[in-house]
Amino acid sequence: MRIDVRYGVMVLAAVFAGGVFLGLALDGGKVARAQSSSVFELRTYTANEGRLEGLKEEFRGYAARIFERHGMKNVGYWVPTDAPLSDDTLIYILQHDSREAAQQSWDAFRNDPEWRAAFEELNRDGRLAASVESVYMEATDFSPLQ
Repeated sequence: MRIDVRYGVMVLAAVFAGGVFLGLALDGGKVARAQSSSVFELRTYTANEGRLEGLKEEFRGYAARIFERHGMKNVGYWVPTDAPLSDDTLIYILQHDSREAAQQSWDAFRNDPEWRAAFEELNRDGRLAASVESVYMEATDFSPLQ
């Protein structure tokens, strides 16, 4: 049952974000439209029990800023409002220039010395995330992003 619920959350987040917010990513106070070649990555993190606040701090304090350094654009971050997912789930969307650019950015991010040190510190009492799911998406021709 848990897998079915998570899949439903991912689909709803993608529809909601794609239809309402994804085309309104702020860039220096200006609304920026995505280029048609861009790909978006929907990531869903399940925190270990009692570790959701630590996971949110990981992104608030380090990851989101370091993503930008390596060419990944932060589109948005969400937490579900209803239990049980509200207890352990963080969902976010990144924008990449292409799938190849995404791979290069992730490789650079994982090897970033600041990120490696922060990750070790934040996870010193045990891993914050129990699992991570990633789905790459392209905007449709009828999306407001086109």
